[in-house]
Amino acid sequence: MRAASHSRGMGRLRVWAVALGTLAAVGIAAGAEPHYHLIKSAVLGGASGWDYISLDPETHRLYITRGTEVMVVNAGSGRLVGDIGGMKGIHGVAFAHRHGYITDGGSNTVVVFDRRTLRKLGDIPVGQGPDGIVYDPASDRVFAIEGRGGDVTAIDASTDKVAGMLSLDGRPEAGAADGHGMVYINIEDKSEVVAFDSKSLTIVRRWSLAPCMSPSGMAIDAAHDRIFSGCRNGVMAVSDTQAGKVVTTVPIGQGVDSNRFDPQEGLAFSSNGVSGTLTVVREVTPDQYEVLENVPTAASARTMELDPTTHRVYLVAAELKFPGGQPPGQRPAGPPPAPAAGLPQPRRFMRPSVVPGTFRLLILAP
Repeated sequence: MRAASHSRGMGRLRVWAVALGTLAAVGIAAGAEPHYHLIKSAVLGGASGWDYISLDPETHRLYITRGTEVMVVNAGSGRLVGDIGGMKGIHGVAFAHRHGYITDGGSNTVVVFDRRTLRKLGDIPVGQGPDGIVYDPASDRVFAIEGRGGDVTAIDASTDKVAGMLSLDGRPEAGAADGHGMVYINIEDKSEVVAFDSKSLTIVRRWSLAPCMSPSGMAIDAAHDRIFSGCRNGVMAVSDTQAGKVVTTVPIGQGVDSNRFDPQEGLAFSSNGVSGTLTVVREVTPDQYEVLENVPTAASARTMELDPTTHRVYLVAAELKFPGGQPPGQRPAGPPPAPAAGLPQPRRFMRPSVVPGTFRLLILAP
């Protein structure tokens, strides 16, 4: 009996040893998950608002659009290295060959500049209100996404000439190219995605993003044919681009305006300006996703950029002053309701102003 009891005891010990080893392995794996945190906050100054942040992968410069000028910042040090000015109302920046392209919504043009010297080279007339901008290597075209006009204008990157225009039937927001000749664009007022052929400029498919409302930012996992649409009702919609449908949604913060995807790490990101968080989502499988963390950033940090080589995330933020002391809030999802007949028009939303000296670059790293 004593020998049998000793044998059972040793068996239990072996079971516990295996269990503890398994738990240790799980703990190590969990500890290895990227945990993003702030490593640098660099004050850039200025009192104007801002929109997109874009990373030039060759020079490792960040381009931050700020109303009438682009601030050019060293991505490593966070220091200002130059600027491109003299524009009217700029939004996005894209890169192709030796040139960069800036959407100037105030003049309905795309401004071309030299990526090395930052010298302006010319203006390309496009449609109404160019906002987002995407470069597609398959067609070697730059696409200006026109929020007011509801169109997209294709520019030949080898000649800097307009190659054509496509109506998107809605209010387009951010877009992404898969590198194989397809471009995808969020349609904000219809909560849809439009997919079109970058060479023929024909719409291939469009699909609903429900339950997503008012999609803004977009990122792409080209290897798995998935796109990520950041929605202003607090979800990220993941779509299968081949099937043309939403496969799942995950919760994010409020006030999203940009999304990015890190293909090496399998992580999707959402910058949430109202919540003041960066939502980090892991791609478990192409149809299964989980929120890893919501990293505190800053209220107003609504746009972002990712460096896929260093895996660093860049955001900008500032202290904001709201007219009449109104608190910051999420822009309502969907188009504004039409006023009833005989009633006055609703008061236009007044944008906040930037408190001078508070505009800063936030650099997060895993």
